Amino acid sequence: MSSLSLLPICAALLLILALVSFGSAWIDTLYAGSRGILSFPEGIRQRARHRRLWLSLLGASCGFHLAGFLQGEALFWGLLALFFLLLITCTDFEQYVIFDAMLLPFALAGLAATLLLGMPVLDHLLSGFLGGLAFLLLAILTRGGIGGGDVKLIAVLGLWFGSERLPSIVVLGLLLGGLAALFLLLSKKKKRQEAFAYGPYFCLAAIFFLLTEGT
Repeated sequence: MSSLSLLPICAALLLILALVSFGSAWIDTLYAGSRGILSFPEGIRQRARHRRLWLSLLGASCGFHLAGFLQGEALFWGLLALFFLLLITCTDFEQYVIFDAMLLPFALAGLAATLLLGMPVLDHLLSGFLGGLAFLLLAILTRGGIGGGDVKLIAVLGLWFGSERLPSIVVLGLLLGGLAALFLLLSKKKKRQEAFAYGPYFCLAAIFFLLTEGT
C-alpha cells in the first residue's frame, strides 16, 4: 500500500484520537468548572452518553474524506478546523453553551491558517467582524433568540471561511436549525418558549463546506 493511500486512514485515526482522548476530556473539564452556565447541569452524563461514539464516527468519516483531496498544510488546518467544529457541536448540543475557551484558540487558528495558506487576510478579518456584528444585531432584535455564543461563533467562522463561504454557511445553518426546531415543536419535544441551540447547525454547515471545498 502506497504512502498516499495511507494518508486518509492516518488522518482519520489522528482526528479520532484527538477528539476522543483530548477533546472529550477537555469538554468534561470545562463542564466541571462551569456548571453555573450549563443548561442541564444535572444531566451531564446522560446527555453525553453517546459523545465518544459520535466523535469517533464523525472523526473517522470527516478525516478520511478531507484527506482525500487536501494535503500538506491545507490538510493540517482542515483537520484542526474539524476538531474545533465537532467539539463545539457537542457542547452546544449537550448543554446549549459555546465556551470562549474553545472559541479563542479556534479564532487564533483561523487567523494563522489565513496567513499561512495565503488567503486574503483583510477579507477574512472583515467577514469575521461584519458577521459577528450582524449576529449581534440579530441577537438584540430576537431578545436572546440568538445567543452570545452564536455571535462569537459566526465571527470565528468568518475568520476561517471569508466572505465567499460565510453567507452560505449562515443560510444553511439557519435552514437546518429551523427544520430541527420545527420538528421538535411538531413532535412536542419542545415548546415555543424553550431555548434552542443554533450553534450545532452552523458548525455542521461549516463542516459541509469544509469537506466539499476545503480550507
